[in-house]
Amino acid sequence: MLPNPESAPAFDYSPSNPLVPLSDVSAWIDALPQPIALTGGTGFVGSHLVDTLCAAGLAPRVLVRDLESPRWIAGVEAEFIEGSMEDVESLKRLVRGAGTVIHLAGVLRAAREVDFDRGNRQGTRNLVSATRDVAPKARYVHVSSLAAAGPSPEPEGLSPDDPAAPISAYGRSKLGGENELVTLGDSTPWCILRPPGVYGPRDTDIFEFFKMASRGLAAIPSGERWLTMAYVGDVVRAILAAGAEGAHREIYHLGERSPKRLDAIFSLLAEGAGRRVRVMRVPPAVIRAAGAVGSTLQRLGWHRLPLTVDKSTELLASHWTAQTAGSLNALGLGAGTEFAQGADTTWRWYRLMGWVR
Repeated sequence: MLPNPESAPAFDYSPSNPLVPLSDVSAWIDALPQPIALTGGTGFVGSHLVDTLCAAGLAPRVLVRDLESPRWIAGVEAEFIEGSMEDVESLKRLVRGAGTVIHLAGVLRAAREVDFDRGNRQGTRNLVSATRDVAPKARYVHVSSLAAAGPSPEPEGLSPDDPAAPISAYGRSKLGGENELVTLGDSTPWCILRPPGVYGPRDTDIFEFFKMASRGLAAIPSGERWLTMAYVGDVVRAILAAGAEGAHREIYHLGERSPKRLDAIFSLLAEGAGRRVRVMRVPPAVIRAAGAVGSTLQRLGWHRLPLTVDKSTELLASHWTAQTAGSLNALGLGAGTEFAQGADTTWRWYRLMGWVR
């Protein structure tokens, strides 16, 4: 079980000590139309974005399902709007008169495809409807996922212009959410950001890679596997840059400019762990069987299972890679954070929290 954010040690990222320094992004923040409304602000990427906005002296509006449990942003000087992506009236309270709307919320795990669709497509439809009704001139930054594009047939990765071909229920629901943006009309400028696997302090998904490295044994699918990775700080920078640039109805692919082999990623993680990691290659049939078991347990009420049918389908794709250089250049982003550097920061944070030894 992961530690509760509220019980974490005193030294942590916060508006007084944001992961993304204000000096890196102040020009973009100054260019964002106010007020700023965002969904997903209590989560991994969103909480770091909230920290940085609050460090700049802003008080963004943040959709919160439970006012008693704002998770990583407990105590920040933000305006909390109680509600959900299913409640259009709460979404209208969130975005009314907003200058910038940032949509980060999403369903990452679900037992059925209809549950992904309800959270990621229908939830986006509700937010788009609210924005169109009460904030029609807002800049709308939609944070989607590389899963919406689907895996690449080649290690070099997909470009934003390639036809989308998602292979999972999650990916199809994220693409469905993207397609809802066309109903915003001509007055609302929007853009779509597609991050790949995002890692960094507060993450609990790529954290599984760190856990395996810390134990000295990594179980990965057999065959060739290439990944594009993105450090959470770079995703926050991209969100701010996209909003500042005016959201020109474009799709941007995020992440490192060059993909990495999965076994090379574990080698780099091993260096950060200060130990050797043995890589065990698992046959696809075993992964599918484990995913089926995970989905059954999920339907019985188990939560945060690392492997389900949907996740095993994604895991068995050979190339979760994206062509990112053009997008990063268009957003005015630099080289970004090298994986070894980002992993080092993440290792130190996980150890501080007691998540790994």
